[in-house]
Amino acid sequence: MELYYMTAHRLHEMLVKKEITAEEITRAVFGRIDAVEDKIRAYVTLTRELAEQKAREVDKAIADGETIPPLAGIPVAIKDNMCTKGVRTTCSSKILYNFVPPYDATVIKRLRENSVVMTGKTNLDEFAMGSSTENSAFFPTCNPWDTSRVPGGSSGGSAAAVAAGETILALGSDTGGSIRQPAAYCGVVGLKPTYGAVSRYGLVAFASSLDQIGPLARDVTDCALLCNIICGHDPMDSTSVPYDKPDYTSFLTGDVKGMRIGVPREYMGEGVEPAVREVIREAVKVFAGMGAEVEETSLPHSEYALPAYYLIAPAEASSNLARYDGVRYGHRAENPADVVDMFMKTRSEGFGPEVKRRIMLGTYALSAGYYDAYYNKALKARTLIKGDFDRAFEKYDLLLSPVAPGTAFKRGEKMDDPLQMYMVDICTFSINMAGIPAISIPAGFVDNLPVGLQLMGKPFGEGDILRAAYAFEQNTGFMNVPDLHHQRMSPK
Repeated sequence: MELYYMTAHRLHEMLVKKEITAEEITRAVFGRIDAVEDKIRAYVTLTRELAEQKAREVDKAIADGETIPPLAGIPVAIKDNMCTKGVRTTCSSKILYNFVPPYDATVIKRLRENSVVMTGKTNLDEFAMGSSTENSAFFPTCNPWDTSRVPGGSSGGSAAAVAAGETILALGSDTGGSIRQPAAYCGVVGLKPTYGAVSRYGLVAFASSLDQIGPLARDVTDCALLCNIICGHDPMDSTSVPYDKPDYTSFLTGDVKGMRIGVPREYMGEGVEPAVREVIREAVKVFAGMGAEVEETSLPHSEYALPAYYLIAPAEASSNLARYDGVRYGHRAENPADVVDMFMKTRSEGFGPEVKRRIMLGTYALSAGYYDAYYNKALKARTLIKGDFDRAFEKYDLLLSPVAPGTAFKRGEKMDDPLQMYMVDICTFSINMAGIPAISIPAGFVDNLPVGLQLMGKPFGEGDILRAAYAFEQNTGFMNVPDLHHQRMSPK
């Protein structure tokens, strides 16, 4: 297998044994980028020189006999809504096209401390608002399995880069499914950690009570290795939770015997394509065959997830995006008549249609006379949804469902119907509102397109999720999905 399609843990073994160098890995990844990026368009900014410099530093450390961290010298792509000191951070928006942060987000700082090789900043739906990476102000990203289809969103650039071999690992952010859904569409592993498990300091805010940074990876082991770096308390983030962070790789035992898994009927019913349901049913059989106890359960308030989410998230977005006024940083309109005109023109020119739509929705929901009718009711629905999960986890260790109701759809297919676009995240919204962790792992194919399996866990139950995901991966052969992609469906 080519270096750019190998797992991080395999590359680490080869580095330690001096079978390869970090420079060779980096050159292989950038060679792959040169070969396919014009078809995939995963990156907004490439950091080739910085990557090569870091690779040389890692090679010197190995030559000097130093013990390197598990991900030292491994290429990692960063979603372009995380601040990177000295490297442009655009959120795929015209309003931030020229913004260069003066500091690193905490997750970036931790990656640098572990000597990873940053390949660049990946494309996303503008300000992470979207499900297809078609809402980028710059260009859409394509799905490596079929370049006429979307890679999912909003972390579509990160997922596509991993799937296409344009990086080994990536970071994404997840506000309503934005790591898990593109991971499912692109046939890679994507984890949304518990709210508060990963610092949000330096993550450009969309909806502050929902946003969470997480890993996208080749396999579950790589996912656990990246969690070991990015998870943990950060005093710079007031929502970061102090907790005893485990070594997540210690959960990768392959044993799920006696695990209790619930399958919410609301996530397997109307709206989910029959072929996708069948893939998930086969996954249930795999878990049962491994000794897990699997049965149907119910999350009765799931029907309120979509309307509640699309009141809460836009309301928070309306507040968070008020800072983009043309005064302090980013785009500023030219020749305004006065300050008010500058505000209006700057925001009109700088924000795209989907961002404007959500700002207006959120501002309306928070306005006098409508706050109680809409926003306050949505918060009450959120409490009911979280209560469903709390009760379910009194009985079950994990919950299991599809990640998305279908496979990757054609570019342009849903752009003219926002509600239809919002529905593709119907299986993922609730997890963010409950603040719990969830993972997407490859579970099969429908018409040669990947299907993602979602495993949901208790707060700070990432270990149980990784344990079950690893066991499934090892017992199905889906740890080889990138290789299958390389053999059968190389980008064209």
